[in-house]
Amino acid sequence: MLRLLAQRRAALATAAAAVAVTQTPKDKLSIYPEPDRDVLLIETPSELEKQIGKVRSSVTATYLDARAQVQGVVSRWISVEESVEKRIKSLVAPDEPLTPGILYVGVATLTGSVLARNRSLPVRLALPPTLLLLSLRHFLPKTGHNVSSYLGSLEDTYLPGVAEKHDIAKAHSAMTWARLQDASAAGRARLGESVLRAVVSLEQATGLKLQDTLGWSKGVARAVEGQAREAAAAVQQKAGEAGAVVAQRVEEAKGAVEQNVHEAERKADEPPKRLV
Repeated sequence: MLRLLAQRRAALATAAAAVAVTQTPKDKLSIYPEPDRDVLLIETPSELEKQIGKVRSSVTATYLDARAQVQGVVSRWISVEESVEKRIKSLVAPDEPLTPGILYVGVATLTGSVLARNRSLPVRLALPPTLLLLSLRHFLPKTGHNVSSYLGSLEDTYLPGVAEKHDIAKAHSAMTWARLQDASAAGRARLGESVLRAVVSLEQATGLKLQDTLGWSKGVARAVEGQAREAAAAVQQKAGEAGAVVAQRVEEAKGAVEQNVHEAERKADEPPKRLV
């Protein structure tokens, strides 16, 4: 038994020595310097750092969103200002100064508010805008016309029913004003005729020349002469219009005749078609 154990120990020692001999060349140090090995560091943030990063990201996103919204509002406001400026420039007449007229309009409007201060509520509501419109039409007629046209276009676009009623009211007002003018003119004419008849009858009764004294005969002659001139001007205007229409029709007929002549010449110049 002892011999077997001794033999086994000797065999194991021999194997260990052989392994040591085979491994010694690998563990032997080199005479050349070895290159530096790369060291990889892995950063592992803590839970607090993760939460702080999330909060920072959310705050940054909220700030950028709010800034974008503010920039959008500012851009829209700038576009509104530019559109209002362009509209005002288009409404103001270039050949009509604003400096004295707009001051007069403002003074008239303030005067209306002062005068209607102790009046009833309808008067206080109606008098200042009425004086504003009247003074604007008087001192700035072209600008007032542009403003009224723009308001009318807005009314036609957004309130067509109100615009239709407004047009009907303006038509009725114009008809009423025309009737009043006709009635006043007819009344003045009847009054003048009645006064003239009374003067003529008084002249016939007394023998006095009241018409010559008052200068009515000259006035009547001048009126008749003015009416004759107006009638002659109307006749000349109508004759001119008729002459223009006739000249236009003659030119159209000449053009049609020339076109027909050209077509006839073109057909005559074409070679005759052969019958197959």
